[in-house]
This record gives sequence, C-alpha cells and structure tokens, in this order.
Amino acid sequence: MKLSEKQVLETKRKRGELNLKIVDLANTTGINRHTLGQILNHKHRNVTKSTFYKLNNWLIEQYTTLK
Repeated sequence: MKLSEKQVLETKRKRGELNLKIVDLANTTGINRHTLGQILNHKHRNVTKSTFYKLNNWLIEQYTTLK
C-alpha cells in the first residue's frame, strides 16, 4: 500500500506537536523505528498493509481524541 503525501505530512506535524522522537513514535504506533525513519526522511511510501493501518489508525486517534 502507498502512503499519501498528506499522511506523511500529518504524521510529521503531529510528531512535532507532541515533540516525539522517532523511537517514541515507533513505540506509540507499533511501527519499526527504521521503517518510520525511512517514511519520514527518505521518501519511502510503499509500505505493508500492517504499517499503513497502524500509521493511519494513530493519525485518526490523534485527531479524534481530545487531550
């Protein structure tokens, strides 16, 4: 599955707002830190279905949960 540019941009935005290191984001989402690093830094957009849904679910949770 392929992540959209908007998904990656929103992931970067929320990571910055929450002041999360890649390791912290990996622990929160359940996605390997190396995979996240590639997604965020090296334009790696083709991911497994599992990674796609983990990241997508995390984004949805961030925007629907009041903190």
